[in-house]
Amino acid sequence: MCGIVGAVARRNVVPILIEGLKRLEYRGYDSAGIAVVNGKLHRVRSTGRVAQLGRLVTEASLAGTIGIAHTRWATHGAPSEANAHPHVSGGISVVHNGIIENHEEMRTRLKARGYKFQSETDSEVIAHLVHSLRREGLGLLAAVRKAVSQLRGAYAIAVIAEEDPTRMVVARMGAPLLLGLGENEYFAASDSSALLPVTRKMIFLEEGDCAEVSLEGVRIVEAMGRAIERPMHRSSLPAEAVELGSHRHYMQKEILEQPRAIADTLELATRTSELSPHLFGTEAPRVLEAVQSVLVLACGTSYHAGLVAKQWIESLAGIRCNVEIASEYRYRDSVPDPDALVVAISQSGETADTLAALEHARALGQPHSLAICNVPESALVRAAQLRFLTRAGPEIGVASTKAFTTQLASLLLLAMTLAKRRGKLSRDREAELLQALRALPAAVGRAIATEAAVTDWSAQFSLRRHALFLGRGIHYPIAMEGALKLKEISYIHAEAYPAGELKHGPLALVDARMPVVAIAPRGALLEKLKSNLQEVRARGGELFVMADEDARLEPAEGLHVIQMPPHAAIVSPIVHTVPLQLLAYHAALCRGTDVDKPRNLAKSVTVE
Repeated sequence: MCGIVGAVARRNVVPILIEGLKRLEYRGYDSAGIAVVNGKLHRVRSTGRVAQLGRLVTEASLAGTIGIAHTRWATHGAPSEANAHPHVSGGISVVHNGIIENHEEMRTRLKARGYKFQSETDSEVIAHLVHSLRREGLGLLAAVRKAVSQLRGAYAIAVIAEEDPTRMVVARMGAPLLLGLGENEYFAASDSSALLPVTRKMIFLEEGDCAEVSLEGVRIVEAMGRAIERPMHRSSLPAEAVELGSHRHYMQKEILEQPRAIADTLELATRTSELSPHLFGTEAPRVLEAVQSVLVLACGTSYHAGLVAKQWIESLAGIRCNVEIASEYRYRDSVPDPDALVVAISQSGETADTLAALEHARALGQPHSLAICNVPESALVRAAQLRFLTRAGPEIGVASTKAFTTQLASLLLLAMTLAKRRGKLSRDREAELLQALRALPAAVGRAIATEAAVTDWSAQFSLRRHALFLGRGIHYPIAMEGALKLKEISYIHAEAYPAGELKHGPLALVDARMPVVAIAPRGALLEKLKSNLQEVRARGGELFVMADEDARLEPAEGLHVIQMPPHAAIVSPIVHTVPLQLLAYHAALCRGTDVDKPRNLAKSVTVE
């Protein structure tokens, strides 16, 4: 969610901080700010975009060799300049990502010590707390370490001090933070994309780590106070991978990147003639042999991917699969299965609810875990026993597109592997499914070619306030994903239903002003779906149908049909996703909304 950038150098770090914030804009934010030490502590904040902050910084001629910067996604207190970071106390300045759960208690204690609060945020208590500890004679690192020991909740913080203009102190617990290593200059950031213009050498801090960053280097102290070395990683991500290039929006770019992203994700599997469990890690053969059920934990779009996976896993592998919304799972009594494979799905690998749900599952006595994730160095990948990387590349648009389809491709591969380990997959069927995976990128490319027809639909959708999405069987979660995309970026209210449930309530909403989007793949449920579509037409509803080539649905008055390209039935959910993404994108264009940064939303949800 919020984004942090910090730098210590011999040159002016302000351009580095502003560029870093621009590269973190995708995370979602409603205000931004920067603080530097240049003789004195100087701070500039804005409720506008980072570009607006940049203009204010230029007007103020802000410069300094040490500084911190932040993009804020509001939790405690409305978006305002007073609530924007960095927060200041005396000569201390702090930026914070996360939520301090005991902030009210800390606020009361600090007020009793004479501190006055200028914001409604939970984060300001950190600045005052560090300042109070500095007044007791502690150095900056010691003060930050003692301060965070009194905090409950999740945090990634960076702190600078006017009286100590040569060092920055950072700390993390439950929110991502990494260090960047340059030539006699050092950096901190929420993720690596912010630092690619200045370094590819990264150190990923672990839970409870504090680090002192100065021109001499970095010194890391783990939670128990022991100095420790963390491994250095070299990012292979090209800087242009997070740049827009010639595209109008990141979402457009990422939709078009899906054929390549899927091909890259499946490359190791599709280059061979048979499946190997080693695709999921060195321990996978032993773990998958012991698995008797699957538990999927995920949020949002990743949850929809899990719902599709449930049907693949139960159909192909013949084992029970439960799918839980991660934010709900640990707050109810559940019946654990020690032989379950707990599959945690997250694009960023830093989703707080998913990480907490995985830890809860482990605490219940379910030790076998698999992370399906797009970020190799993420907390989720490090926490799981097994891992599969989706290789989608950076996804900047808040509304997930290529991350979702690569998650689906990965989950289909998992279902096939589980089926093979359980003796449910014949050699002929394995060869058939592998061929379907090899052909999938081309099929997705052909689905993108439906864009012109979808664009025509979007002009009509942009004038509507509500929409219904229908799917049956394994395509119901795809209808859910289509409705979510439309809501996220066009702000049109949309709901998805299993088509058979239409007459059990939602049909009451259908009239000439309610567009109904339906997914009509070939298969056993097609004729039943056609009956459901007749129910809509009989009530004057207008239908927009994505139909497979042999669905035998012809356009007519009130019935709009897009013919989907040929594809194997097993990958149909992935192929049918694409025109729904395009529909949301073009409806948003027509309505003039902020496609890549929809209001109130964040890309990486790192707080509960």
